[in-house]
Amino acid sequence: MRILIVEDEIKLAASIKKGLEITGYAADMVHDSEDAISHGVDSDYDLILMDRMLPGGMNGVDVIKELRKNDVHTPILMLTAKGSIDDKISGLDGGADDYLVKPFSFDELLARIKALLRRPKTQIGTVLKIDNLELSPSNYDVRRDNQNIVLSSKEFSLLEYLMRHPNQVLAKDQIIAHVWNEDADILPNTVEVYIGYLRNKIDKPFKRQKPLIKTVRGFGYKLSNK
Repeated sequence: MRILIVEDEIKLAASIKKGLEITGYAADMVHDSEDAISHGVDSDYDLILMDRMLPGGMNGVDVIKELRKNDVHTPILMLTAKGSIDDKISGLDGGADDYLVKPFSFDELLARIKALLRRPKTQIGTVLKIDNLELSPSNYDVRRDNQNIVLSSKEFSLLEYLMRHPNQVLAKDQIIAHVWNEDADILPNTVEVYIGYLRNKIDKPFKRQKPLIKTVRGFGYKLSNK
């Protein structure tokens, strides 16, 4: 999952970015309203962390309103030192999905992020499941046929993205945009290599089960039990 951090305090933004990447997310950061709008409109993020007070002529609420006008429906968590009821109401009315007052603990931030990134309401519970493969985003647990599977953080992120889009063909560019940072040094075969890593862990050891990772030649990859 790829997150955009919009925060004018560079040290805070860098600290959040580092924490998110350690946790397994891909994260980019910008520091003013102009870059926030351009990144939010032009890139397909899974979630945006939005500071309320920003340089560049617009505050965070204005930026959110502009993003919503441009049909950006990405979940947005507003971060702010202003914690009055009126401030919260104006942020939520402006299009934010949640509101976190500074200073905050990283654990609380992470919990809010996970809540906003939960899978569609049509799916029950908090565990992603396809056939007998299960992934729990909250505790980084992956199992197939009740056997535990150990993944690296990037393998986990890639599998989570595939499992959040079951039976959908995902192009390499889409996968890179959601699993890697924009400044990551991605080689042409990086996605193919990590798909191979996943196959070695969730398909090949289960020879009596259907392979779940499918290559759609010329288009990309999908996770499917069909």
